[in-house]
Amino acid sequence: MSAVGSPCAEPAAVRGLRTAVEAAAPLSLAELDDRAGLLTRFDRTYLLPAEVFPRLAERLTDPRRPGGAFRALTIDGRRAFRYHSVYYDTPELRSFHDHRQGRRIRFKIRERVYEDSGERQFEIKLKGRRGATVKHRRALTGGATPLDARHRSFLAGTLRSAYGIDPPAALAPSLTTDYVRTTLVGDGERVTVDAGLVCADPRTGRAVRCDAGLVLVETKSAGRLTDVDRLLHAYGERPAAFTKYCGALATLRPGLPANQWRRAARRVFGGA
Repeated sequence: MSAVGSPCAEPAAVRGLRTAVEAAAPLSLAELDDRAGLLTRFDRTYLLPAEVFPRLAERLTDPRRPGGAFRALTIDGRRAFRYHSVYYDTPELRSFHDHRQGRRIRFKIRERVYEDSGERQFEIKLKGRRGATVKHRRALTGGATPLDARHRSFLAGTLRSAYGIDPPAALAPSLTTDYVRTTLVGDGERVTVDAGLVCADPRTGRAVRCDAGLVLVETKSAGRLTDVDRLLHAYGERPAAFTKYCGALATLRPGLPANQWRRAARRVFGGA
């Protein structure tokens, strides 16, 4: 596996991310939810060379942009935020394999920690009609955990309502992810850009880090294709067959059958 390195050394891609959005007009979290909450949405992921992102950000945040400039999510003066997630799966990795097989009924379960504020959320991501992502979430407060009775009940209710299935009986942490994210928001769409991604397997302690020359760009909208997608296509970029959970787990556990993610995962994690 590739070396993860010192947690104190901020990758150049993260520094570039912070710099690229400094000139953007700010947007509050409440305004984001109003303009582009998008708990039901279509997601597309691009593996963008880090040196290209400043050009993309400049185009999107230009006040003269037709349709209006994208604004940067800003909280307490910050425009780049540290995220930590813990994914949960069954011992046989049901969630991973359901996604690998493209099953219509599939889901991911995770705890997301917004490290700069300390906020914690329990999230269930479902696959909805026409391939849309549908997110259900509930705040984790105090000593609450994703596997306590209250949140298991929330998981059970969500899966029964959406799919008519019972929740998995056994769940355990299967992957952790850490990265820095900035979010650019337009009307009805948003773009998240992640840098410095590190993924670890709680079972083995092994970890991999994203190639320093890449950032992960995700477009999120209620429709199939956005102006941002078209702009990325103009740069010669196309959506990648990659998710943090499946791509990282396939890399960390190379015995897993995961051919559809191998190519993108090798580019992200440098062939680890």
